[in-house]
Amino acid sequence: MQLKVSDQIENKVSSGELSGEEASRFSSFVDTCNSEFMTHPVITDNKFCKWFASGAADREIVKHFIIQFSVFSNLFLLAQLQKMINAGSLEGMRASKEILANELGVIFHKPGGKAKEVADKDQEGDPEIVSIEGSVDGGTFRFRAAHFEWLLKMGEVIDIGFNDMGKRRNGTPATLFFCDELSAIYGNDDPNIAEGASFAVENWAAAGFWKQLVAGLEAFKQVEEPNLPLAFFTWHDRIEDQHAGHVMDELEELYFTEDFDEEKFLAGGRKMLDGVQAFWSGLNEHRIAHVHQAG
Repeated sequence: MQLKVSDQIENKVSSGELSGEEASRFSSFVDTCNSEFMTHPVITDNKFCKWFASGAADREIVKHFIIQFSVFSNLFLLAQLQKMINAGSLEGMRASKEILANELGVIFHKPGGKAKEVADKDQEGDPEIVSIEGSVDGGTFRFRAAHFEWLLKMGEVIDIGFNDMGKRRNGTPATLFFCDELSAIYGNDDPNIAEGASFAVENWAAAGFWKQLVAGLEAFKQVEEPNLPLAFFTWHDRIEDQHAGHVMDELEELYFTEDFDEEKFLAGGRKMLDGVQAFWSGLNEHRIAHVHQAG
C-alpha cells in the first residue's frame, strides 16, 4: 500500500491556491511518509494477522485474541478522550468527539440512511443496520450500539465473562504497552505528534488487517461457533474502507498550516506504529507458545 497525493493538490495549483513549489514540497513529504510509515513491519509483515487469516486459530487462541482486543478497544476510549481535549482547533475537537461518541454508542446519523431503523429493530450491533456514514450530531444513542458491547456479545458465545474483558487487569504487558503508547502519543498535547500518530494509525487500519481478522473469525465460526457474532470486526472493516479516502485530505489541510512541524509529525507516527507492533507481537508470541504447548 502506497500513499498518493490526491488530485486536489493539482486543482489547488491550477486555481492559484497553492504554488507549484508548495505542491512539490508536499509531494516530497508524502514520499517521506511512505518510506517512514508504509514500510513499517506492522503494515507490511504482520505475522499474527497473516497466520490468523489462514483460519488456523483454535478456541484458545480466539478467546485470548478477543480478550486482548477488548482491552485495547476499551482503553482506546481514554486515548481518544485525551486527543479530543488536546485538539488544536474546534474542528479537530469535533472530529475526535465523533469517534469517541460513536465508540460509546451514538449511531451515525445520515438523512435518509438506515440508522433510523435501529430504534425499532434492536439490531444496534448489526453493521447492515448501523450506519458507517453521517455524523453523531443528530444520531441516536443506544447502549447496545457501543462497540465494546459488540465484543461482549462475542465473549458470551465463547464463554468469556464481562469481568474477563476490557479491563486493564485483563491485558498482557504487550497489550498494555500499546494502550499506554496510544494515550501518550495519539493523545499527546502537541498536535503535531498527535496528528502524526493519528495519520499512521489510520493508514495502518486501512491497510487490510481488519479483512485478515474477519477471514480468520469467519473460518473459526464455520468450524466451531456458528452463532458467533462478528459485527465488531465486519463494521470496522467497512468503515476503514471509507476512512482510507479521507486520510490524505486531512494531511493536506494540516500540512499547509503555520504550526505544522514535519519532524514531530514523523516522530509521532513512527513511535505509534512501534506501539501497534508491540500489540501484535504479543499476540503472535502467545499463539506460538500455545502451538508448541499443544504439540
